[in-house]
Amino acid sequence: MRTLVRPAVLRTTRGRIVYWSVLAVALLAFTVAFIIPLYWMFTGGMKSSPELARTPPTYIPEEWHPQNYGDAWSELDLAKYFGNTLVLIGGAWLLSLAVQLPAAYALSKLRPRFGNVVLGLMLVTLMMPATALLVPSYLTVSDLPIFGTSLINNPAAVWLPAAANAFNIYVLKNFFDQIPDELLDAARIDGASAFTTFRRIILPLSRPIVAVVSILSITALWRDFIWPLVVLPDPAKQPITVYLQRIADTTSLNLLTAGLVLASIPLVVIFLIFQRHILAGLTAGSLKG
Repeated sequence: MRTLVRPAVLRTTRGRIVYWSVLAVALLAFTVAFIIPLYWMFTGGMKSSPELARTPPTYIPEEWHPQNYGDAWSELDLAKYFGNTLVLIGGAWLLSLAVQLPAAYALSKLRPRFGNVVLGLMLVTLMMPATALLVPSYLTVSDLPIFGTSLINNPAAVWLPAAANAFNIYVLKNFFDQIPDELLDAARIDGASAFTTFRRIILPLSRPIVAVVSILSITALWRDFIWPLVVLPDPAKQPITVYLQRIADTTSLNLLTAGLVLASIPLVVIFLIFQRHILAGLTAGSLKG
C-alpha cells in the first residue's frame, strides 16, 4: 500500500521525529484555529461595550462581566426566539424524515421506472448554488402551486424546502443499497407488503444513518439565515439567528455578543457530541461490505 511517507523512512529515528513533529504541529494548528474564535466570542460576551469595541483589542477582559449572559437572556427575550427556532427545526426535521426515508427506499429497493433519471435530476440540484434557487423557491412558497395560497410568515415555508434535500436522499439510498435483497425477498414470501418491509426491516437497520441525516439536517437548519429572513418577515416568528441580526444596530455590543454565544451553544454541543457521526455521514454508503 502506497503512503505519503515510506515505511522504511518511518523506521529510522530521524523519520519518526520528523513525522511526529509535523503531525503534532498540524494538530496544534487546527486545534488553535478551532478554539480561538470560540474563546474570542466567549470572552467578548464578558467585556463591557467600550472594551469590546477598543482598538487594539484586549485578549483578556480587564473587567469580567459574566452577568452579561443573564442580561442578554432576559433583556433580549431569547427564550421566545429559541422557541421559534425549535418549532422551525423540529417541524422541518420530522417532515424531512417523512419524505426522504420513503423516497430513498423507493429509489433503492422498489426501483421504479425512470428511478435513475429522478435521482440524477435530484443530484443536479446539488451542483447549483443556493442563491440561484432563492428566487424560484420564494416565488413557489409565496404562491403555492395547486393550492394557490401563500406560505409567507408560515413555518411551512421553512419545513417544505428542508424536506426536499437531495444530499440526504442520496446518502440514505446508498445506505439502503447495502441492505441485502434477500431480507426483503424473505419478507415478501411471508406476505409482507412494501410498507411493512420498510417499517419492520429497513427502518430498524437504518438507525445509524437516520441519526447521521438528522444531525446534518438540524445543524444546517440552525445555521440557516437567508431563507428564514426572506420567508419570515414578521419579527415575532423569526428564529434566533435572524432576530439577533435584526436588533444588532439597537443593542449594546456586549449584550449582542453574549446573545450570539448563547445562540451558538446548542450547535457546538451537538458537534462535540456527535462529530464522529457527522464525519461518518460523509462516507456512509460509499463502501459495500
